[in-house]
Amino acid sequence: MKIAQEGYPFIFISAVITILLALVSVMAALIPLVITFFMIYFFRDPDRSIPDDKDVLISPADGKIIVIEKVFESNYLQSECTKISIFMSPFNVHVNRVPCDCNVLDVVHKKGKFLSAFKPEASIENENISLLVDTIYGKILIRQIAGFVARRAVCRARAGDSLKKGERFGIIKFSSRVDIFIPLTFTPSIKLNEKVYAGESIIARFKKNI
Repeated sequence: MKIAQEGYPFIFISAVITILLALVSVMAALIPLVITFFMIYFFRDPDRSIPDDKDVLISPADGKIIVIEKVFESNYLQSECTKISIFMSPFNVHVNRVPCDCNVLDVVHKKGKFLSAFKPEASIENENISLLVDTIYGKILIRQIAGFVARRAVCRARAGDSLKKGERFGIIKFSSRVDIFIPLTFTPSIKLNEKVYAGESIIARFKKNI
């Protein structure tokens, strides 16, 4: 099983604690053993089958669709767009992937609160990392949002990077949320409460007749 690099410290620490406690008592080691296996499970990083269709956007995260709405994004895009929010539970894969081929324009880390990720205000008030990318369809904004449990988002991408559709760009540790703001030239192809998978699920299609 492939493991995200950010998970190794957590797995190592819990494994060491398990071994040390096992030397004293097998029963005492049971809980840290379960935690060790959960860490391995949580930081799993499976390969995905990336759709070939160039006129679709794929999900940047695993989880459940909790928001699909038209908004005006004033900080980075400065235009009307469609906002799609994905809530990630502790049981989802937490590795994030880019929705299409793109060039990274900017990566901005913003400190903030740690409200429950499914709350509407979490999109703005919580600690987050905004990834602004340029594509053949225009600019797209992807926001990794820390939640009540997830206190750390990691973005591996840097300004100037060129990324391919489905390429990994970061991870959020434990339950969290990812918002993506896409041009109105795309039609969402998902519904509220639908489960999606990063790098695999199609979330929007380009309107070719525009």
